[in-house]
Amino acid sequence: MTASAETIERLKQAVGPDGFSDDVSELKPHLTEWRGKYRGCTPLMLKPRTTAEIAAILSICNETRTPVVPQGGNTGLVGAQVPFNGEILLYLGRMNGIRNIDVDDMTAIAEAGVVLGEFQRAISVSGAYFPLSLAAEGSATLGGNLSTNAGGTNVLRYGSARQLVLGVEVVLADGRVLDLLRVLHKDNTGYDLKQLFIGAEGTLGVITAAALKLFPKPVNRETAFVAVRDANAAVELLRLLQNETGGLISAFELLPRIGLELVLAHIPRTRDPLTTPSPWYVLVEAESASAIPLRAIVEQAFSAALHSGLVTDATLASSENQRGALWRLRESMSEAQKLEGASIKHDISIPVHAIPAFLAQGTAAVKALIPEVRPVSFGHIGDGNIHFNFSAPKGGSDPQFLSRWEEVSRIVHDITHGLGGSISAEHGIGVMKRDEIVRYKGATELDVMRTLKRSLDPNNILNPGKVLQI
Repeated sequence: MTASAETIERLKQAVGPDGFSDDVSELKPHLTEWRGKYRGCTPLMLKPRTTAEIAAILSICNETRTPVVPQGGNTGLVGAQVPFNGEILLYLGRMNGIRNIDVDDMTAIAEAGVVLGEFQRAISVSGAYFPLSLAAEGSATLGGNLSTNAGGTNVLRYGSARQLVLGVEVVLADGRVLDLLRVLHKDNTGYDLKQLFIGAEGTLGVITAAALKLFPKPVNRETAFVAVRDANAAVELLRLLQNETGGLISAFELLPRIGLELVLAHIPRTRDPLTTPSPWYVLVEAESASAIPLRAIVEQAFSAALHSGLVTDATLASSENQRGALWRLRESMSEAQKLEGASIKHDISIPVHAIPAFLAQGTAAVKALIPEVRPVSFGHIGDGNIHFNFSAPKGGSDPQFLSRWEEVSRIVHDITHGLGGSISAEHGIGVMKRDEIVRYKGATELDVMRTLKRSLDPNNILNPGKVLQI
């Protein structure tokens, strides 16, 4: 349903003269996601500054049956943040206040529009640490991170966004404010309602602020770039390092040789940290918040790994610049693959022990379909999350290759499901996987999800058509 002129005028009045835009040039970057895969349209972008303004907006939208799409940093990859059918765009970027940082309680309260990287820096200045970290942290916002249950590189030790939240403030579809903004580490007084909205992609309510867990600031951090012969060795190495370091491994990222070569070819000021090519690499990071001899512990662990044959070569960063250079290789992989040309991408999770079987089966199955395809599989294998991507064959037609996206994804998702995995590990469902989840989720689970949606948003105004068809 397109908003009437009267409704649009009421919404403009709710946010004031500087709280909206219908200027085509200002709207344009908010209507295309960064890969260019999804493009939308809207007659109006609202830019509220307060929870009260969002409450007024949703009250009007609910009354008039006007659909609305929340958006933060527009870094999502499944189309959840894009208004496809002329919905009102609710941009949360101006709700960017950090309301409180309490290092004694190790908690902070921040609004949905705070950019993740800026929040990390503010917490660091206070003497604490917020571990959620991902490649898009320079533009991704906290509200979007929670709405998609973002993962990132530190899930192995600290958990995903869901595990980092103590409380939320949410505006419901009818404009009521649900104040769950508690900083308690324990609260056993009934249903844990905050969890309904984390990972819901704005379909059940609009998260406006969150109370978040903080951690002691790491005083030691050791980062290594390691060559391994195959995925089996990588999984065994994870187990060995966790045991040898007493669980101090915070990141464990798998990279293929082809992925490294794409980065070296397309990303300036990058170099191969090892002298001899290897089929696979692992980027490992260990952290300690106390002054223990972490480097000696890590070196001893890698000595054991080299002795056992799990590692064929390795380099340990000796400065923050070297650490940054190693992480740049990993964090530039998606950009390098984009610069190389068309790619078909998947964000799946698999039980860690099943990763080698998945990589073997999935790669073989897609190559049987498209023999010259180039697999570029990388990601957070410490928590079972693989970005199972495929670049187009060299010299092939990009449009022809991309036309097979659904065909390839069905093969990959069937294998994922068969191994007890999930077709979305950290990117969410949006529109990209909305119809796919019907194939893999049970009827009762889907029925409960639809019941929640109808109960909290009976007029289906909140991000309609995302996650579920109602």
